Amino acid sequence: MTKRIQAKYKIDRRMGENIWGRPKSPVNTRDYGPGQHGQGRRGKLSDFGIHLRAKQKLKGYYGSITEKSFRRLYAEAVRLRGDTSENLIGLLERRLDAVVYRMKFVPTVFAARQFVNHGHVTVNGKKVNISSYQVKVGDVIEVREKSKQMALVLEAAASAEREVPEYMEVDHKTMKGTFNTIPGLSDVPYPVVMEPNLIVEFYSR
Repeated sequence: MTKRIQAKYKIDRRMGENIWGRPKSPVNTRDYGPGQHGQGRRGKLSDFGIHLRAKQKLKGYYGSITEKSFRRLYAEAVRLRGDTSENLIGLLERRLDAVVYRMKFVPTVFAARQFVNHGHVTVNGKKVNISSYQVKVGDVIEVREKSKQMALVLEAAASAEREVPEYMEVDHKTMKGTFNTIPGLSDVPYPVVMEPNLIVEFYSR
């Protein structure tokens, strides 16, 4: 088992939730935390703990984004007009690795980051290998020709585990998709409840 997969499963167990909704998640059979003290009694979280947990869960969902990158996204969300928590979700969903994952070009968000970093994706016909790249409305994302027959790409496209959300269109025959609109919290198909409003409160302390 790779470190990447171990990290993914550890996030699930630390949160106590199957945050990607995957059938292989260990939380489905072991609903307690990792480590030798994982089965110990869980104390009640403080208000700070609740806010921190909400941030950790959202960061973890997008492949354990670094605190520096997440804080930068939050600052951008504050700067934009409108509701900060909705803006934050929109910015996270516009990350190229998140878009590649949503379009079902790869099976996991962790694989999406690696897939982008290795240069397998183009945006409007140009190769982009920066996973945090912000996709714009109307952008066309495509798997490069030489990468379309990769096993993980074919596996993800054929999987019935999740559906492509309504804010994007995808043709899996050509491995090409269009990002149609920036989603809000209610548009994003999270398998668990996400509370970006608590994250706003966390950073506003």
